[in-house]
Amino acid sequence: MPPVLDSVLGAIGATPLVELRRLHPGPGRILAKLDYLNPGGSKKDRIALRMIEEATADGRLGPGQTVVELTSGNTGTGLAIVCAVTGHPFVAVMSRGNSDERVTMMRALGAEVVLVDQSPGSQRGHVSGEDLARVEEVAAALAVERRAFRADQFRLEGNARAHEDGTGEELWAQSGGTIDAFCEFVGTGGTLAGVARALKRHRPAIACYAVDPSRPDHRIQGGGYSMPELPLLDPAVVDGRLAVTDDDAIAAARRLARLEGIFAGFSAGANVAAAEVLLAGRHHGQTVAVVLADTGLKYLSTDLWG
Repeated sequence: MPPVLDSVLGAIGATPLVELRRLHPGPGRILAKLDYLNPGGSKKDRIALRMIEEATADGRLGPGQTVVELTSGNTGTGLAIVCAVTGHPFVAVMSRGNSDERVTMMRALGAEVVLVDQSPGSQRGHVSGEDLARVEEVAAALAVERRAFRADQFRLEGNARAHEDGTGEELWAQSGGTIDAFCEFVGTGGTLAGVARALKRHRPAIACYAVDPSRPDHRIQGGGYSMPELPLLDPAVVDGRLAVTDDDAIAAARRLARLEGIFAGFSAGANVAAAEVLLAGRHHGQTVAVVLADTGLKYLSTDLWG
C-alpha cells in the first residue's frame, strides 16, 4: 500500500492502464488509461495541479490570490480541488451548455461558478466556439476585476507539460513500450501535445491522431470547439485526424460500461470509437492507446445514458 498522503493532491496521476479485451477482442488491442479515477473524476486534475504549482513557483500566483478560469467543468473541478488545498479562492466561468453535474461538483468543492448564456441558436449539451468566446470574455473581465491569476488552460504550457511528464511517460512505462498509435479527442490540445511528445521521444514512429467531432453541432462535451488555433498543439506531432459521430461516441461509451465495467464520459467513447477505426484500418493488429478523460457520473443528466 502507498504511504499516507499529505493531501489529496498526492493522489493525482499514476492512473491504471487497462486492455479492453472484452470490448475489442482483437486483432490488435486498445489500451485505456483510466484518468477518470483522478480525485476530481477527470484527467484535468493533472493540469490544474501543474498550472498552480508553476505559477506559485515563479511568483505569478501570490498567497491567497484568487484564481479564475473558463471551463467545461473538468478543469474547473481540478482547480477547485487544488485551490481548496492550497488556500486560493477559485472562480469557474462556464457555459450553460455544459452538464449540471459539473456545476454542482465545483460548488461543492468551494468554487464560485459563473454561468454564461449560450449564443443565440445554440443547443444545451453543445458548447460551440462562439459559446466559448462568450465564456472567455467573461473570464478575462473577472480576472482583471478580481486581480486574479488566470489559469489559462488553452495557453499555459503547464497543461501540455503535465501530460508529457505524467500521462505520456506513464503510458510508455505501463505498456512496456508496446504502443503503436495514440488518439485523443481535442479540447485544449494539451493532452495530445504532451502525450505525443513523450511517446515520440521514446519511439518517433508512434503515430498520434487528433479526434474531432464529425459535425459542428455535436454533443461530445469538453472539446470540438472549432477554434481557429490551439496554441498548445504543435501540428508537427499530429500524424492525422479522425472524425467521430455523436452516435459512435455514445455507443462506445455504453459498450465500455456494459462490457468492461468502465463508466466514462462522452470523449472517452469518442476515443475508443476512433481507436476501433484505426485497428480496422491502418493499424490493424497493432496496439492503440487512449485516455479516458472523465467519469460517466458527470453526464447523468444528458442523453449519454438515456
